[in-house]
Amino acid sequence: MKRKNRPVRRLCAAGLLAVLAAMGWYENYTVRVLTQPIVSARLPKGFDGFRIAQISDLHAREFGKDNEHLAELVRAAKPDLIALTGDLADERRDPMALKPFLQALCAIAPVYFVTGNHEWVLQKKTRQAMLKMLDACGVRRLRNDYVTLTRGSDSIILAGVDDPNGPADQKTPAQLFGELREEADEDAFILLLAHRNDELVRWAHLGADVVLCGHAHGGIVRLPGLGGVLGTHYDLFPDYDAGLYTRGKTSMYVSPGFGGIRGLPLRFANRPALCILELRRENTEKP
Repeated sequence: MKRKNRPVRRLCAAGLLAVLAAMGWYENYTVRVLTQPIVSARLPKGFDGFRIAQISDLHAREFGKDNEHLAELVRAAKPDLIALTGDLADERRDPMALKPFLQALCAIAPVYFVTGNHEWVLQKKTRQAMLKMLDACGVRRLRNDYVTLTRGSDSIILAGVDDPNGPADQKTPAQLFGELREEADEDAFILLLAHRNDELVRWAHLGADVVLCGHAHGGIVRLPGLGGVLGTHYDLFPDYDAGLYTRGKTSMYVSPGFGGIRGLPLRFANRPALCILELRRENTEKP
């Protein structure tokens, strides 16, 4: 009887392995689109409905040849701006392979980039070549810098900070905000691109209105009711792992991104995510 049952057991084991493989592929190689409204009473009327596609922690992964599938998802979202919030590259993969994808993004909407910690792990020559490629593709790098975005008669400030792993003598966030307060409108609405997800208190203190960041990979593994399990330093149940957080008038959105663990696509209940943020003006007028 035992011998007769062996083929059945093998078939069941093979079926179980096939199911687990399919689940692993689905969890790590299919992209979900997350849409998040961000409401602020300070948002100028001209930017009500402004749409941002955020790509964070791609780690040079591919979703379709040359990331065609990911580019198509961005195109379908019809963003007004595309934000690359760090760890676009990975030291285990060739960042130059991202060129077709970046060209595709720049054909959709203006693209802005800030560095993550992994850009600074790249060898110096590789990093310099990558940054030149970004420039050639039309990506605007915000390295402790800012630009003014205008729609009609209204404008906002778009600022970006380098990752702390960058040069030791780089401009500090406090210096950047001091400069833009002197040079721009004192009461300007500030949209900030950063990489690290643990600086909400600092950004609120400096007066950012909206912050887009990543770094946490959504906690790698997510459990219902508990959220992300692993932090970037393998701490358990980290804060600010994914989603929208507020402090005072500051809203910080943390993208779950696309990365896994040490270059490996290992995520569970936490599929790679393209995030679409829609800025909305809070109606404070009394009826």
